[in-house]
Amino acid sequence: MHPLVRTPSRLLTPVATMLMPAERSRVDAAGEGFYRTVHRDSIDDVIGDLRAQRVSAVLLSVSRCGGEDDATGFGRIVREFPRIPAVALLTHFEAGTPRAVLSLGHSGVRALVDVRQPNGWKELRDVLMHDRTRDIEKIALAQLSLDLAGAPDDCWKFFETIFQPGLRSCTVRTLSTDLRVIPSTLMSRFFRAHLPAPKRYLAMARLTHAARVFENPGLSVANVANHLEYSSPQSFGRHVRTLLSITALEFRQRYDGEGMLHRFREELILPYVTTLRSFSPLTEGLRWLVGTSNSRG
Repeated sequence: MHPLVRTPSRLLTPVATMLMPAERSRVDAAGEGFYRTVHRDSIDDVIGDLRAQRVSAVLLSVSRCGGEDDATGFGRIVREFPRIPAVALLTHFEAGTPRAVLSLGHSGVRALVDVRQPNGWKELRDVLMHDRTRDIEKIALAQLSLDLAGAPDDCWKFFETIFQPGLRSCTVRTLSTDLRVIPSTLMSRFFRAHLPAPKRYLAMARLTHAARVFENPGLSVANVANHLEYSSPQSFGRHVRTLLSITALEFRQRYDGEGMLHRFREELILPYVTTLRSFSPLTEGLRWLVGTSNSRG
């Protein structure tokens, strides 16, 4: 029997919560190996987490929705962070529960999980993990799997790596380390195949993710720069201007995640699709068609 391999807690996507004390340990136990919880006691603290780190969902206890101020705060979360699902948790029923549920509904919270039955905890895991299937990285890989049908495994590995959720590869050097190839070799293979530089593929992939994060109006340019591990908002702004010839604010106004993915494909995939379908960037046996400079289309 193979030993059970657990994902280290630090690698699990955090879920911000505002729960009753008795609910926290039960939610922690239900999510072991799936997500890690960041428990908070106020709306302001939850919003601070949403701005400071990549939070996959917000879990709110129905029992914590005790007044108009709470409902207003929950509504602010839904309004400012529409790409991050807000989920209401029902652990027990009391006199004020119907009113609290209605208040959450009016605030824009659309998901309610009742864990008073055993299958409720499985439903909670499914709901909290569902947002990952909507990550722009996964949407990108689904589309690229069609564009690059039949491409060598190592070509697919390159694109799978630059669109890996939570990618920490910010330079060609770190990307090459992840791919286990010498940076100069990787760049040379793209050059000899008459393809755009791997640095441009990586940079445009990062901007595709940035465009998705910007869909949450509660995040500032500084927040997004921090999420994507740029050294500063100014560095992020220079990056956008260099690649797209627009400012960071113009970028935010012009592109959402799917729009930036469309530009990525239009510039870097579709004009080179024939070449990419026979391109092996990570192995010695480079397999591209003869005359690739005339095969773009």
